[in-house]
Amino acid sequence: MIPVPSHDRGGRPFEITLELVRDGESFGSVGERCGFHLARLARLVSVARADDSPQAVRWADPDDRFPDPPLDQSAQALPALAAQLPREPELFSFRYRDRGDLASTGELRCSLRTSSFWVGDQATSAAGIYGGWRIARRAIVEAWGAGGRGIRAVVTSTELQHFLIEVLEEAEHAGASYRDMTVRTSTGRFRR
Repeated sequence: MIPVPSHDRGGRPFEITLELVRDGESFGSVGERCGFHLARLARLVSVARADDSPQAVRWADPDDRFPDPPLDQSAQALPALAAQLPREPELFSFRYRDRGDLASTGELRCSLRTSSFWVGDQATSAAGIYGGWRIARRAIVEAWGAGGRGIRAVVTSTELQHFLIEVLEEAEHAGASYRDMTVRTSTGRFRR
């Protein structure tokens, strides 16, 4: 992904669009003015990963901690909505750039998936089964191009945070800054 700055009338960069590139070939442009949303998500992931976050109560491993997706937050206020939520809630979804673009010019989305797997010995004893279930939460980042080609990555919250930080740092190098929305260290770099 390459952040491409959007310019105001005076020629100053103020936001970004993402150019999707695979094997050196461009295959889509998504997320018109999406930098704000990515910076906000980077901050929310950082907060969710903290040991004092509400997510820490439910998820012992920081790699399983993600912010609650917007629809999940709405469901907390309206419990009747919870049964209608998608099984894999989205943290973001960026599609074609402009209303006039064809719907197939690209898509980038990030959804959450919770899965379980057995950890431990499969042997049994008089006391029961050794081992137990491990429940993990991961982000699925998918990018799809105009020709129907796509790529998918399954990432932890640490990896998602690093990905978002790298995109925001590249956006800053292109001239679009999100300093007011992100957590930074004393050196001026984004905090990982």
